Amino acid sequence: MTTVPIARLTALTQGYGGRRVIEDLDLSIRPGVTGLLGPNGAGKTTLFRTLATISPPQSGELELFGKPVTAERDVRQVRRRIGYLPQEFGYYPAFSITDFVRYCAWLREVPSKEAGPAVEEALAAVGLNDRARDRMKSLSGGMLRRAGIAAAIVGSPSLLLLDEPTVGLDPAQRLDFRSLIRSLARSGVAVVLSTHLVEDVGAACDTVLVLSEGQVVHSGTPQQLAERSTPTAPGDSPLERGYMTVLGSSRPTEEAAC
Repeated sequence: MTTVPIARLTALTQGYGGRRVIEDLDLSIRPGVTGLLGPNGAGKTTLFRTLATISPPQSGELELFGKPVTAERDVRQVRRRIGYLPQEFGYYPAFSITDFVRYCAWLREVPSKEAGPAVEEALAAVGLNDRARDRMKSLSGGMLRRAGIAAAIVGSPSLLLLDEPTVGLDPAQRLDFRSLIRSLARSGVAVVLSTHLVEDVGAACDTVLVLSEGQVVHSGTPQQLAERSTPTAPGDSPLERGYMTVLGSSRPTEEAAC
């Protein structure tokens, strides 16, 4: 496995208007499955939008696939290799699932002669090949999420960013999803998975990052996060208690904050 990071952030500061969400962040993403945990407002979506080249850094450096991303030409080149599933994604309601995934393949500049097989492969991977002609407007929440995952993986991206991908999936579909991302990681893809479902991270991820107030407050394996747990921390598993322990220790006490 290559030692060169798929993505690297150096002294990244990012935010919206005058509000800073992430400040002076250093982070490297390598092939494998990285789980991203953190409370609402921690900066997870902001981080994803930066990695996806949607929001350019306010300051600091973004490097993807071994090259700095500093100009519009760089952005276009790297986007061909990035798959991104945001929490909310747009689509034309009258599109069939095939139309939607094919359109996303076109946006990623998948060559036309490869697009057909790539779309079929992506739909099969999420179990939608038998529903390929269904209209997007007719899909249930879980099916819509699976269509979004298919759109993210079509064309075999090297960096896959998935923001809450298992929302709406039933238990069997979540197991299938874990198997899918593990198989992608074995082929050298860097998968970054943001979720509030700690058990998905424990089952599927090689590395866990805990983000709090725009900073990584823990980085390690799921086992190492579980080992951070304290007996009094809330949670139903060692991993959940480790996560809550890390969050608690990263927040200033009332006395220190005064």
